[in-house]
Amino acid sequence: MKYILRTHQLTKSYRGKEVVSNVSMNVRKGEIYGFLGPNGAGKTTVMKMMANLVKPTGGEIEIMGEKLTHHSYELLKRMGSIIEYPIFFEKLSARDNLELHCEYMGFYNKGAIEEALKLVGLRNIESKPVRDYSLGMKQRLGIARAITTKPELLILDEPINGLDPVGIRELRDLFVMLSRQYGITLLISSHILGEIEQIADTVAVIREGRLVEEVAMEAIRGKNTEYVELQTSDVTKAGYVLESVLHLSNFRIMEGGRTIRIYERSVAQGDIAKALIMNGVPVESFNKKSHSLEDYFMQLVQGGEKHAASH
Repeated sequence: MKYILRTHQLTKSYRGKEVVSNVSMNVRKGEIYGFLGPNGAGKTTVMKMMANLVKPTGGEIEIMGEKLTHHSYELLKRMGSIIEYPIFFEKLSARDNLELHCEYMGFYNKGAIEEALKLVGLRNIESKPVRDYSLGMKQRLGIARAITTKPELLILDEPINGLDPVGIRELRDLFVMLSRQYGITLLISSHILGEIEQIADTVAVIREGRLVEEVAMEAIRGKNTEYVELQTSDVTKAGYVLESVLHLSNFRIMEGGRTIRIYERSVAQGDIAKALIMNGVPVESFNKKSHSLEDYFMQLVQGGEKHAASH
């Protein structure tokens, strides 16, 4: 089985308005799949449909080779998830909460509870009621609950919310360990690229309910992302020179209409500058720059067109 989770044209409407439109995702077994998008883009709705908490309006979900239906109880036992904010019995301790969860799931392995608490860094707090936990501690307990039953697939919706930088790093390390050592497949959503890019094998970007990109991180990191940035008061003329005189096609006029980014490397920087000046283009500045991964994703998330260098 190559893919542990796939969605085909997944769609969800509320009161006639589509909040998720034709989303097709392909999550490989054993990988960390980052699901990126701004708040309100549809990430949580997609994950709720995957966890069988919300019924799709259209399309289908396939998990571990089986189509997800309302009767997929055995399939759901092989998954763990935190969707939105984790809820607990506030008066009970962490261990009591996990024991109840295992009872509910039909999973009887007392050692697994201790192991899960240790993995997420919640130890020596056995008697403390959950109501006295900080937001970060509750996030950790939510993850402990999700991994106690040793799921094959773990769906985590914004799991790093409420954590300090040290906690974020610890959980990132935990996610990598669960993937590499335990063979668990993780689907992790976030609106912050920095959290995801360090650990993800594949990244999908969703914007306004539509999937705009699904790409292997390796493919993006491997791209040459240097470009030349031209500032000019006449972008129309500059564009004409680049296209018709220099025969360059891989450039982009940025918002604001005074900046052009040239991604093509077939013509030397000096020759581009010379051609622009010789053809009367007012050049205000002309510099070599590098395009960060964040720029690339911000462009997708904010709706900019992709340039050829990003494919």
